[in-house]
Amino acid sequence: MTDTPSKPSVSQAEAEAAVRTLIQWAGDNPDREGLLETPSRVAKSYRELFQGYETDPLSYLEKTFEETGGYDQLVVLKDIRFVSFCEHHMLPVVGKAHVAYLPTDRVVGISKLARVVRGFARRLQIQEKMTSEIAEAIQTVLRPHGVGVVIEAEHSCMTLRGVNAPGASLSTSHLIGVVRDDPRTREEFLRLVRG
Repeated sequence: MTDTPSKPSVSQAEAEAAVRTLIQWAGDNPDREGLLETPSRVAKSYRELFQGYETDPLSYLEKTFEETGGYDQLVVLKDIRFVSFCEHHMLPVVGKAHVAYLPTDRVVGISKLARVVRGFARRLQIQEKMTSEIAEAIQTVLRPHGVGVVIEAEHSCMTLRGVNAPGASLSTSHLIGVVRDDPRTREEFLRLVRG
């Protein structure tokens, strides 16, 4: 379901050599003082930025709590900041995710929702797929009455190059169950996200 590709075996030295090649291709000298350590730094930062390949976001949702005191309303976590990378240009996508679910008989710690977002974001992505993956992961593990995910993000591949449209942002949503099918629940979710 999470479509995690198998990780090819590439050494740190091979990654650094690739960065050196890109520096040369850009027209600079990778042996000059200011760039000597850049290949190592870039490889290390990419390891951190793409750590979503080393995790299973669904595993964050496995520990749940059944003592909810009869709580039967939406659980909404707003403004989960994330950084991802466009799979077409490998440029940053910076945004916020808003995640909600209507629990059946159990809830999950709210930090786990943020970890699920980060787990999917820290991969080469398109926003539409990431939105669906987050919602489907919550639905699969928690089996709530419904799930809603809205993501708003600025894509550097559009704001820094190409059409050069700074400030433009993309909004995507994925609604499941009563959050999609019940107009009152859908409106409540969207109102809470906007507010």
